[in-house]
Amino acid sequence: MPVNAWSKKRERQYAHIKESLVKHGKRKQLAEEIAARTVNKERAQHGEAEQASSSSLKDISAGRRGGLRSHRGAGGRTFAQLYNEARQRGVKGRSKMNKAQLEHALGARRASQG
Repeated sequence: MPVNAWSKKRERQYAHIKESLVKHGKRKQLAEEIAARTVNKERAQHGEAEQASSSSLKDISAGRRGGLRSHRGAGGRTFAQLYNEARQRGVKGRSKMNKAQLEHALGARRASQG
């Protein structure tokens, strides 16, 4: 772990990100690198780092960015995302559906489930 000035909170954040990435199939070395970069960027954005790149400071936080980039914008979710969800939910006839039909089928199923 490339830390010498990380707080306990940042150490926990690093461990959590690393474990999550390894659990999702990333190599340990790559997971460590991604986790360290993520934590260092968070530190820079919160004024905890001695040095920070301008791109790190100008970018929005990961939590906010994840919400904004969750495919709920003008185009919505991609066809592949819709198709995968339809497959997971067992929607019949999904292979012949276009994007609009998949959205409709998933929307109707979601409404009937909730």
